[in-house]
Amino acid sequence: MISIALAIPVFIVGVVLLWKGSDILVEGTSKTAAKLGVSSLIISLIVVAFGTSAPEFAISVGAAFQDRADISLGNIIGSCVANILLVLGLSAIIRPITIKKSIIRREMPLLVCATIVLFFFSFFGLLDNPYRIAGGVIFLVLFAAFIVYFIYCAKKERNNSEEYGKGTTQKNILFIVLGIVGVVVGAWLLIESAVTIAEFFNIPPFVIALSMVAIGTSLPELVVSATAAYKGESDIAVGNVLGSNVFNIFLILGACALFIPLNATGSFYHLLFLMMATLILFPVVYTGHIISRKEGVFFLVLYSFFIWYIFFGYALFI
Repeated sequence: MISIALAIPVFIVGVVLLWKGSDILVEGTSKTAAKLGVSSLIISLIVVAFGTSAPEFAISVGAAFQDRADISLGNIIGSCVANILLVLGLSAIIRPITIKKSIIRREMPLLVCATIVLFFFSFFGLLDNPYRIAGGVIFLVLFAAFIVYFIYCAKKERNNSEEYGKGTTQKNILFIVLGIVGVVVGAWLLIESAVTIAEFFNIPPFVIALSMVAIGTSLPELVVSATAAYKGESDIAVGNVLGSNVFNIFLILGACALFIPLNATGSFYHLLFLMMATLILFPVVYTGHIISRKEGVFFLVLYSFFIWYIFFGYALFI
């Protein structure tokens, strides 16, 4: 844990790393997709989503090792809500996000199913003792199925077009790796500084996990998707968020459940809000297949309400 005196400088360094890392990550992803003849959406759903979910994995699994289920679960729920409402909201304000029909037909139903599975497993205590190990294994199996399915989709969608991306494949992949390292390290520095500041003001750990830590671990998704939206790479902006949420739910919570009971039954209202936020995406993307600036503002208003509820109403449901 860093000292309070270093919190602000560390925060600034984290912002710089996130900004530059996200810039080269989007660049490398779009060019690699063109070079390999694979859609940038598929790469975003797997490669970029994995990289931007690394902070959530590190925080939640690390907290599980320390027997802090409140931070493990709170971080994931908060991050998933932030990915949908904060990340997509800000990205749409920067530039309206065009939604492809394939996302509505294929990716969105998978995200909704993952969220519903999490809600019912939590409601019936299947992520707590004595069922948590079985529940965790099921989540990991579902995650493996998700990866296999999209690898199959990547092969199916690959084309033999002569229009390849600029630069060598090795250089573009290096950009992806360096970009992921930049956003992960930058997010870690921001998380450390945010937690230090929050604890200095005696904010409860669960509230920190749902808000500041969740926002911190969602910063890679936020910066990557916002940068992608600015560059007109809607597939990356959306695929990053959808893939990250599935990673968060099935991979990270599945791994955490193997180590500790997540006490998910006590987070009913948080999970209900997450499911509501996920379901709201359907009518939004169906109306014109675009997330407009007005809808982006609406997402941010909902997220502001979520943060307000955490800080002023958390005692009602924890």
